[in-house]
Amino acid sequence: MRPGGMQRWGIVGAGSISRTVVPDLASCRGVEISIVQSRDGGKANAFAQEFGISRSTGDFGEVLADPSIDAVYIATPFATHHALANQALLAGKHVLVEKPIAMNAAEAADLFAVASRMRVFLMEAMWMKFNPAFRRLRDELAAGRIGEVRSMRASFGIPFPAELGSSRWDHARSPGSLLDQGIYPVTLAHTIFGPPVSIHAAGSVNEDGVDFAEHFTLEFEGGRFAQCASGMTEFCDPSASVSGRRGWISLPAPFWARTALDIHADSWDVMFREPHRVELGQEGNGYVPMLREVVKAINSGTCEHAIHPASETIAVFHTLDTIRRELKAKTEPPTPQVPAGQTTSPQLRTD
Repeated sequence: MRPGGMQRWGIVGAGSISRTVVPDLASCRGVEISIVQSRDGGKANAFAQEFGISRSTGDFGEVLADPSIDAVYIATPFATHHALANQALLAGKHVLVEKPIAMNAAEAADLFAVASRMRVFLMEAMWMKFNPAFRRLRDELAAGRIGEVRSMRASFGIPFPAELGSSRWDHARSPGSLLDQGIYPVTLAHTIFGPPVSIHAAGSVNEDGVDFAEHFTLEFEGGRFAQCASGMTEFCDPSASVSGRRGWISLPAPFWARTALDIHADSWDVMFREPHRVELGQEGNGYVPMLREVVKAINSGTCEHAIHPASETIAVFHTLDTIRRELKAKTEPPTPQVPAGQTTSPQLRTD
């Protein structure tokens, strides 16, 4: 890095997510946001003026060719993440990609292999795992506050109507609710239990292949399990809870972003009448803890972050891939099996 550890960042994408992340990134010590890029050059220019960024462009190649840019933050439609991140890594840039980092486990693994080969940093922007409440939850579980952890429940169901123009319904830009919303419950389950040994899923997929509702059970060694749901047509309580043999801990809605948790343990009164509420402060829009850690990791010369490393990211995608396969299998009619030597469909009985 340059003398003093100053990092110069490029922002790729000028949508709503960038609008909440950029102020938090700008507040991190040792960071300078040098350029913003969007396919719409006018949108990039307006974004730059609003957030005090000196340069803007409609050309992604301009960002990658600039030797003064150390790192890029990518917040574009999901389907573009793999291609854009791959180009940035090959250009020698450190990369932070909005979740989901890719569309499947193979794409995610490919990106981390490139990052390792190029010796640059790469991480999916799973800000939930850096959230103070999430980290406090892990500390309480590790300390045995609720005893042996046996199960968890988490959902993320919020309506995003297609008629209001939500890009989540555009198959070319987004695969649906599982990668957008369901990734949070799955990541929570993996963080607590590790990869599942069995997955049972069902849901709804439209004719374009976009999943818009799913519920799934992840089973782990020793009879432990996680019950999860996600969707974009109706509400499904967006809270979470983790249960053990001596109590449970709840993360109020929205569980992936809240800075509070309720500990139901220690006594019957506490469990059922007055749970212990832990309130933790929020920095900026909530992304500061993650961004600060990314800046530190890049300065240290590592290629990944211990809190959300390549192995855990890829493992989550293997689970997501399995869920999507089950959804597809259960929403498409089975292909008829034609006996050997038979070239036409058999006569079907209608009685």
